[in-house]
Amino acid sequence: MSEYSNLELLAPAGDFERLQAALLFGADAVYLGAKSFGMRASPSNFTFEELEKACKYAHSLGKKIHLTCNTLPKNDEVDGFEDFIKQVYSCGIDAAIVNDIGLFSLIKKYVPDLELHVSTQAGVVNYATANAFYNMGAKRVVLARELSIDDISEIRAKTPKELDIECFVHGAMCVSFSGRCLLSQYLINRDANRGECAQPCRWKYYLMEEKRPGEYYPISEDEKGSYILNAKDMCMIEHIDKLAEAGVKSFKIEGRAKSAYYVSVVTNAYRHAIDIFKKNPKRYELPQWIKDEVYKVSHREYCNGFYFGNPKESQYYETSGYVRNYDVVAVVDDCKDGYLYCTQRNRFFRGDELEILSPDREPVRYIADEIINEAGESVDVANIATMKLCLPCREVFQKGTIIRKKLN
Repeated sequence: MSEYSNLELLAPAGDFERLQAALLFGADAVYLGAKSFGMRASPSNFTFEELEKACKYAHSLGKKIHLTCNTLPKNDEVDGFEDFIKQVYSCGIDAAIVNDIGLFSLIKKYVPDLELHVSTQAGVVNYATANAFYNMGAKRVVLARELSIDDISEIRAKTPKELDIECFVHGAMCVSFSGRCLLSQYLINRDANRGECAQPCRWKYYLMEEKRPGEYYPISEDEKGSYILNAKDMCMIEHIDKLAEAGVKSFKIEGRAKSAYYVSVVTNAYRHAIDIFKKNPKRYELPQWIKDEVYKVSHREYCNGFYFGNPKESQYYETSGYVRNYDVVAVVDDCKDGYLYCTQRNRFFRGDELEILSPDREPVRYIADEIINEAGESVDVANIATMKLCLPCREVFQKGTIIRKKLN
């Protein structure tokens, strides 16, 4: 068995739709939050009933569920943690991702068989800390994003092989150390360490002199102002080999607040990339279409974070907005008798050039020569939200396949 045979692709899920997308497009495991104790308040997250359903669904596919318990709870919340952790454990979760050392100890007390992963919020940056958590009972450490590949290699060399190492490989980066920021709380009383960050690092800033109220001076050399705290997104898809060789087992995609389309496309790209690496670890080379995929989702400009040393190009000063080049126009519900039966997501027209993205192949170019509505009528445009439609197609695609259109 290859030393890289057990590499894990870990994808985010803010709700059940995104969980299904992540698993369909190749995630080995999904991380998600319940209604309490998680670091993302904006996604809908999972009720206990939904969590049990998610675990059963994932396990039926041979996949795993990691639950985020990585907030910093207050005194009154700790009292309810015993009931919470016993309930989620009974739902069937495979691991809990924990930041707070008190919750860590309570999990060991109340559900000692539950696998524990130390959150990136804990800021693990050296082998001494990693070993300390291992000795406390951790199965995995999610390393701080501020580490280089050389740092990771040293941690791997000086920790037990039974301790898994997980690292982020794709998605938004925080300007603060491992996400432990107080800026949002100071400005508008929304605590980033409790899942409520308003992302003030993405705001546009000017300088104002005390005795000249209302006169704003841009902190730049032009009229655009300055996004002085705005970090680029991370993308490490071309460096899977270096991370694996450094000892990373789990490759984590950021984005529990992202769309199902984002989760599908990015998970799919990294699934193919990891599989290509596993087939030929000595010569990791990606086809261009996989490199292109990460640019077909809404994203900020990309960088490699801290993996290759102090990042000199990790901030983007022009805007805090996203680059968005594609729209999902439909999702496949069924495929039979020479037709794709779909649900519309965004408007498209007869004659449009589209792309079909399926988990098992390179994207397929498709011309919408005919659009048939639910009444069986040929129409010129699909412009009714969630309308049912079918498209003639000679190839077979599975349920959940995405049909998208490039924006002009």
